[in-house]
Amino acid sequence: MKSGVRHQLAEKMAGEITLSDSPGQALKKWRQSFNIPPGVLAEHLEVSPSVISDYESGRRKSPGTAIVGKIVDTILSIDEDNGGRFINKFAKILYSEFDEDVIYDIHEYASPVALSDFAEVIGATKLCGSMDQTVYGYTVVNSLNAILQLSSSEFNRIYGWSTERALIFTEVSTGKSPMVAIRVTPFKPRCVVLQGIGPDEVHPLIPGLAERDRITVLCTEMDVETIISSLRGKLW
Repeated sequence: MKSGVRHQLAEKMAGEITLSDSPGQALKKWRQSFNIPPGVLAEHLEVSPSVISDYESGRRKSPGTAIVGKIVDTILSIDEDNGGRFINKFAKILYSEFDEDVIYDIHEYASPVALSDFAEVIGATKLCGSMDQTVYGYTVVNSLNAILQLSSSEFNRIYGWSTERALIFTEVSTGKSPMVAIRVTPFKPRCVVLQGIGPDEVHPLIPGLAERDRITVLCTEMDVETIISSLRGKLW
């Protein structure tokens, strides 16, 4: 494991948690991004699970920088003990540039954004799945170029720093191709937005594929430039 990668990740994670308006939510996001149950994190920190729960819910005063650093270090150590799967994933993001013809825009939120609010900004309607969700970011992806140019491992780069995000696939015809690509990759987004088509144009297989991975699927006919400018204009 590259120590430089670990250090950069630790700085990013600790900085985001400390500077966030909702430090507990930011902490929860990173814990979930590394797929670590709260009980496991508590055990390694030698604290009660209720301590983690209280921090994440905001019931306990926000941890100081020293405690945040210890929590971040523990999250990274747990992942290293499990083979470094998520550190390796984030390392690829740290050391990779996105092709402009594949990724049109990518953005992270320090605090969760209600999916219903997100959908309203981009004029999206629900095809299937729950709207009682939150996202921590979004990626606007050219669906055809992503499928043609990215290997399965490179495809994971579109998730940015968290899979709890909305993947907006542009210029889709039926939505089948991006959903199949997601189906065969290990990481799953919270939400998929199919841009350029309405619900009646979506392939009939989509709801079934989405249900298996508990993905909410939205459709929007708003043009790509307006989607990006609208999302960038929100101070979330």
